[in-house]
Amino acid sequence: MPAMLLESPPRAAMLMRDNPVNDLRRLDVAESDAEIVISGIVSSYYLKQMAQEAIRPALSGRRLRNQVIVLPPK
Repeated sequence: MPAMLLESPPRAAMLMRDNPVNDLRRLDVAESDAEIVISGIVSSYYLKQMAQEAIRPALSGRRLRNQVIVLPPK
């Protein structure tokens, strides 16, 4: 029986999942060979920027699309 290699989770998704900021862990991350897309909702522009910077180490030359929506609390 040949040994099967288990594919590890995408690096960008792991970076976001392991982030110490709760709001960022709730965001969705989709990766392809060409780009990484972050989507979801946060309460401030600062958190949107933090999400982008958290993913930056995983880019490896890929494009980053930050589709995070900022909805301040009412």
